[in-house]
Amino acid sequence: MALKNIVKEMRDGIGNISRRGSERRCSENGKHNMRRRGRSYIAPEGSSSSSKIIVEQSQWANMPPELLLDIIQRIEASQTSWPARRDVVACASVCKSWRAVTKEIIRTPEQCGLLSFPVSLKQPGPRDAPIQCYIRRERPTGTYRLYLGLSPGDMSKLLLAARKIRKATSTDFLISLVGDDFSRTSNTYVGKLRSNFLGTKFTIYDSQPPCDTAIHSNSRSQRKIFPKQVSLKGSSSNYSVATISYELNVLRTRGPRRMQCTMHSIPISAIQEGGTAPTPIEFTNCCEEQIPSSPSPVSKGKKPLVEFSSTSLSGPLESFGSAGDPLILKNKAPRWHEQLQCWCLNFKGRVTVASVKNFQLVAAAEPNQNVSVAEQERVILQFGKIGKDIFTMDYRYPLSALQAFAICLSSFDTKPACE
Repeated sequence: MALKNIVKEMRDGIGNISRRGSERRCSENGKHNMRRRGRSYIAPEGSSSSSKIIVEQSQWANMPPELLLDIIQRIEASQTSWPARRDVVACASVCKSWRAVTKEIIRTPEQCGLLSFPVSLKQPGPRDAPIQCYIRRERPTGTYRLYLGLSPGDMSKLLLAARKIRKATSTDFLISLVGDDFSRTSNTYVGKLRSNFLGTKFTIYDSQPPCDTAIHSNSRSQRKIFPKQVSLKGSSSNYSVATISYELNVLRTRGPRRMQCTMHSIPISAIQEGGTAPTPIEFTNCCEEQIPSSPSPVSKGKKPLVEFSSTSLSGPLESFGSAGDPLILKNKAPRWHEQLQCWCLNFKGRVTVASVKNFQLVAAAEPNQNVSVAEQERVILQFGKIGKDIFTMDYRYPLSALQAFAICLSSFDTKPACE
């Protein structure tokens, strides 16, 4: 049987079984409709639904390991873009043995520049060339969808979606893997972005704690960089991984917004020569792990060095040692174009409409942090408008798609004090 036919038969079989499973779940509980996720959806690691989707009695489960490895390697090498790359996801959905082999073969976005599984959205992007995406804004529903692709006309893949929720003193953007379920108890929930009352300071929360490699890289700064856990009505856990600050424009001067992003889960050493960024290897759902929601006890009379809770977004940062400094991103300075009479940045054709929301972020480093000039000038994230409610987002190492998307979402919130 040809390799192409094998993949087609597997994908069709998995799709049928997924649909039958979803119909049973829908009859028992109408809250979750799995049919909307499509055949290329794969449940995150550790979720209760993943064991139901994986077919243990598959006719392909007993395939010889050498043949199985060869098949998956060929599929992974030939399917390098979506929607064709759903064949790779289909291989991981056959059974546990296929899933294990697929996970061993699939490399991280930093290594191959490709997005395959949900965990890829929390891993750093490639070093050489950025991953190009675009965001579609839906004003009536307050929904923002992140797609993988050069433009809306391409065959795009939905990566993340966010729903804007206004509150009395803040605004939340709940981020999910799917565009129709933003519940914090769902296994598709990945994090959120929260602003203060003025929309000048934002905090990015991840649904899972920073990976062990990041914590163990500097035990002395562990208490400083990684904040306490924030509990949301007992539904799920949120961990602060970054803060975004917009500079107040008191004099109402013309020009783009000025912003600064402090990435508390990424050390400055990640962009130094030979440095690496924290890379999670599994996509976990903290509400299923039953992690205690109470914060770590603090010695009486001592105040934590850095604390990012839902009610305190603007506290000053303490001075870190150079080895444990967090990565700080700042606006790339634009230049004034005399003929066009506007501020200009070189987006290399990816942005076509002038907007106060457009920005490029580069690393801000001190001389004693040993970051090369070339690295400081490299654009890590750029965001800009190309049409009505359509924006491009290009990100690269050491940011992940989730972090980049959350930073771009902050640009959509109203900021009367910054313009």
